[in-house]
Amino acid sequence: MSKSHNRPRRKASVVRVCHGLSAVFDDPNLVSCAGLAPIMRLAERAGLHRLVGEHVRLDAGGGANPRVKVASLIAGMVAGADCIDDMDLLRHGGMHRVFDQTRAPSTLGTFLRAFTFGHVRQLDAVASRLLGNLARHTPLLPGADQVGYLDVDDTVRETHGDAKQGAGYGYTGVRGLNALLATVSTPLAAPVICATRLRKGSVTSARGAERLVADGIVTARRAGAAGLLIVRADSAFYNHQVVGACRRHDARFSVTARLNPSVVQVIAGIDETAWTPIKYPEAIWDEDEQRWISEAEVAEIGYTAFGSRRRADQVTARLIVRRVKRLNLDPAQGELFGAWRYHPVFTDSPLPMLDAEAAHRGHAVIEQVIADLKASALAHLPSGRFTANAAWLVLAAIGFNLTRAAGALASTFHARATTATIRAQLIGVPARIARPARRPVLHLPRDWPWQHAWQQLFDLAAHDPPPAA
Repeated sequence: MSKSHNRPRRKASVVRVCHGLSAVFDDPNLVSCAGLAPIMRLAERAGLHRLVGEHVRLDAGGGANPRVKVASLIAGMVAGADCIDDMDLLRHGGMHRVFDQTRAPSTLGTFLRAFTFGHVRQLDAVASRLLGNLARHTPLLPGADQVGYLDVDDTVRETHGDAKQGAGYGYTGVRGLNALLATVSTPLAAPVICATRLRKGSVTSARGAERLVADGIVTARRAGAAGLLIVRADSAFYNHQVVGACRRHDARFSVTARLNPSVVQVIAGIDETAWTPIKYPEAIWDEDEQRWISEAEVAEIGYTAFGSRRRADQVTARLIVRRVKRLNLDPAQGELFGAWRYHPVFTDSPLPMLDAEAAHRGHAVIEQVIADLKASALAHLPSGRFTANAAWLVLAAIGFNLTRAAGALASTFHARATTATIRAQLIGVPARIARPARRPVLHLPRDWPWQHAWQQLFDLAAHDPPPAA
């Protein structure tokens, strides 16, 4: 028998709570989210208060001091608030010594209910200009001067009860409100939100998409996307209005085409020798087949879309088609579409065929943004008034972009981390505030695992960082 078998076995160690532990809520100098300090300082440097003062004018009752109330709402969302009552996150312990002029949830709720559609558009103007300023103050969109991607998609936010204005049943069969989003990203940068629009729950996906795409392109250019900009969208946005908006604003488009009879006929005309086999470095999920695939074939052909419309609306560009072998053939199907699944993309991208096809599949990055929003500020649409919820959506986008900008300043890892990770590691840090020599100092936990990233964020938020490489 080996010597190791003769050794006495040690009991497995476990994390145990200290015996006799008690708790008292009595410290007036503690704050639970010290990471808000550098983030709101960054917002100030990017001109949040100035922009709100210039663009937002509410004359209704409760609309006074919009700069203070907008900043309070955004700070609460960055800290993790997902409803109006959660804004009390800003009113505990020593928070009043870190931030001044925070407002009670009831005051902020009244403020949101004072918004009309015009006031929401004023808030859109603030969000657009603030993103441009954040991109200049932080390495938020590295590589945007070369190539950028503007992704468009919508999501249904489920609502409950009969008091929500505009709630209805849409394409998902869920009763709620529909949020339309546009994000901008680069091959080196995680996406940020450049345009939002809240719509009734019963609308189609493409309703108002033309205007949103136009607004998104303007904001993306403002944020530094001066190079090639490609607008990506799924088949719900395959129409002449969306494509026309891209062309009018000097952007390229890459939109999943519907398999209508015209597209099917064009695909049938592709010569078998034109198909190029590709093998994916990482398998991708085929939603229709409900399986992972690692290889496919790609071909392209010229195509004039929207042929049933007037000549001015028709667009001639490339039809890039990816096909994947079916596992279960349906004998009732014809030979062409029985043996293969076809995924056509209508695009005027200047990229080579395989690069353009791969770039289009990157459109899925917007799903992570939607998931991040639903796991934070967009977990609820908190008001019964439609315009209050529309304002809440814009503020949620601003909070998301601020969190992304903070991550870009903190570290390479946090620049691409989810917003939930950034909140857990950099924002929700407990601290004690003290005033030695009458200068406020935050004392944070010793051996905090992300101390270096937090300190870098804190230092750089007060100064302009070096330009992004």
